[in-house]
Amino acid sequence: MAIVERNQLNVDRNSGADGQERREAVLNIIERVKLEGDAALFDLTEKFDKVKLTELAVQPEEFEEAYRVIDPAVLEAIREAIVNIRDYHQRQVRQSWTTTSETGSMLGQIIRPLERVGIYVPGGTAAYPSSVLMNAIPALVAGVPEIVMTTPPGKDGKLNAAVLAAARELGITEVYKTGGAQAIAALAFGTQTIRRVDKITGPGNAFVAAAKREVFGHVAIDMIAGPSEVVILADETANPVYIAADLLAQAEHDPLASCVLVTTSAKLAEDVQAQVAKQLPELARKEISEQSIRRWGAICVAADLEEAFDIVNELATEHLEVFISDPFAYIGKIKHAGAVFIGENSPVAIGDYFVGPNHVLPTGRTARFSSPLSVDDFIKKTSLIHYSGTDMLKNGHKIAALAHFEGLQAHARSVELRLEE
Repeated sequence: MAIVERNQLNVDRNSGADGQERREAVLNIIERVKLEGDAALFDLTEKFDKVKLTELAVQPEEFEEAYRVIDPAVLEAIREAIVNIRDYHQRQVRQSWTTTSETGSMLGQIIRPLERVGIYVPGGTAAYPSSVLMNAIPALVAGVPEIVMTTPPGKDGKLNAAVLAAARELGITEVYKTGGAQAIAALAFGTQTIRRVDKITGPGNAFVAAAKREVFGHVAIDMIAGPSEVVILADETANPVYIAADLLAQAEHDPLASCVLVTTSAKLAEDVQAQVAKQLPELARKEISEQSIRRWGAICVAADLEEAFDIVNELATEHLEVFISDPFAYIGKIKHAGAVFIGENSPVAIGDYFVGPNHVLPTGRTARFSSPLSVDDFIKKTSLIHYSGTDMLKNGHKIAALAHFEGLQAHARSVELRLEE
């Protein structure tokens, strides 16, 4: 893991990520699903997931089988995580409101949940029950009445037991065995079996991300998430063993995952470098982690904490871990990050799985203007206006003047007629 200068830090892994070749392939898939519906899903599932399905919808007996085979410890962890995640997101709930003036006018905002939401859960060779929880729970808290889930099947045509159990624990029983760009197209436009949704959320590979980009506008999406990333800010008091472990935890996600240490201590930089080299060979996914660390891993030594926070804010990372003495005195200096983990007992993994905040986070420096997935992503707001005659008499000529200025005579006339009356 290289020690680099500040101007050598590069975490832009998205250049060319949606190349023309990939975009054309995704557009072809979307068009096929629009034209052929279920037939395209069956064919593309056989092509990409190497399994021939006879039905898309998960049947009740498949949920029952999942409960028979799931590890009881995993099921217990899922249930406890649900409690924590729901409690955190319930604190985000907004209420409709109105306000009335002394002259009789009323203004307000009506907040309603979306009617139907599709959550995409990656699958196939891996299983992510945590993605079920993080996408579905804020939708449930918002009051979304219909939540549908899609996820690619394994080569045996089945879905992972933990993924199915997580869905069932949340009351989600409309689950379909389809993944990739074709699943996004099915959710956006509908097929004979899958009814279209209002919004699609959830992570996926580059083709899923490209498909979400293409269907945006027909439906809403949460974000275009790129490869995962972590920045660790540490001073001389930090534990190099923990830091190396946390960097490698992020690296095992993907060869494109980014892992950066920003520190004020040259000695800590060297100790972490040595620890990464020591711990890496012990990992089950060491080949993936090694690629990530080699291409997108870096250690940067800052002159002081002031410069360190400048670097952190410039990177605007998805996950930020802070290992410095008296960290709460510096919270105000953090301007851009998806989620902040403070102290040596707060690795990213606790947020990924269990403690409550959402793990669907902005990547690729989009934390400068984006937020974690939340209850707000599953509601819509409607403005409410009642204008009194008193206020029309008082302000109508001002409104008409603005309309005339913009050259919209009919707008002005719609107000002036009322003034004449």
